[in-house]
This record gives sequence, C-alpha cells and structure tokens, in this order.
Amino acid sequence: MLMRTDPFRELDRLTQQFFGANGTTTRPAAMPMDAYRDGEEFVVQFDLPGVRAESIDLDVERNVLTVRAERASTGEREYQVAERPRGLFSRQLFLGEALDAEKIRANYETGVLTLRIPVAERAKPRKIAVTADSSEQAVGTVGGDARQIDA
Repeated sequence: MLMRTDPFRELDRLTQQFFGANGTTTRPAAMPMDAYRDGEEFVVQFDLPGVRAESIDLDVERNVLTVRAERASTGEREYQVAERPRGLFSRQLFLGEALDAEKIRANYETGVLTLRIPVAERAKPRKIAVTADSSEQAVGTVGGDARQIDA
C-alpha cells in the first residue's frame, strides 16, 4: 500500500469533489502543449494520456481552435492517492492570419494529439517581379538604402 504524509490530503480530496473532477484553482487539470514550426507548417502537440480518441473534439471558429478531451472517471472508488485529473479538459489556441485553419490535420497516437497547421499561401515569402518601362522610373533598394534609379 502506498502511503504519503500530507495533512491537507483529505481537504484537497473534498475540495476536488466539491468543485469537480477537473481540479481546483490551485491544481487545475492540465493539457500540456508543445508548439513549433516545421518547414511550411506549425506542429502543436498535446499530452492526453489515458484519453480515448473518440472523446477528443476539435473545433475552429473565427481562427480560434478549441481542443476538448475527456478522461473518463473509473467509477466510485476510494482512492488512496488520486493525482491524475479526470473529467473534461479544454484549451483554446488563437490562430493568426498566417495559418490556414481550413487544412488542419490531426493525429492521436500513444497519448499525444498532434495537430499540423499549414502556413497560409498568402503568408509565405514570395518574389515580386520588377519591370522597368521607358516612360516610368523604378525605385529599388541598393545596400539597404532606397535610391531612385533612372530607367
């Protein structure tokens, strides 16, 4: 049997029961996240161990991505230690205009939800062709200074 010395354990357990299974304000249910850029897309990963893929819900509305997941309760048990949060988890991400929210891909494997969000075409760097017409003057950049160039 696992024992630990914590005079506030029973108070913490009662507080969790009163405020819900998601935890208290001092110990909220967590959905840890990593986000990084990988070439032409952003990758966001959420740790959701013990969550069934069917309980994960993703919504995008007005460039706000909402991730919801639920870790089901294991029933009425008298726990000696209960540190793993249960219940509903939710997290929102605000997607910038540079991301293509229409083409998000999601994969859930070994307790990790991975979202791949491509960079929007309008946000990718592009070359702009400069043409010179004999009746117009072109402006160019030379050595970091803007100078007028006679065509």
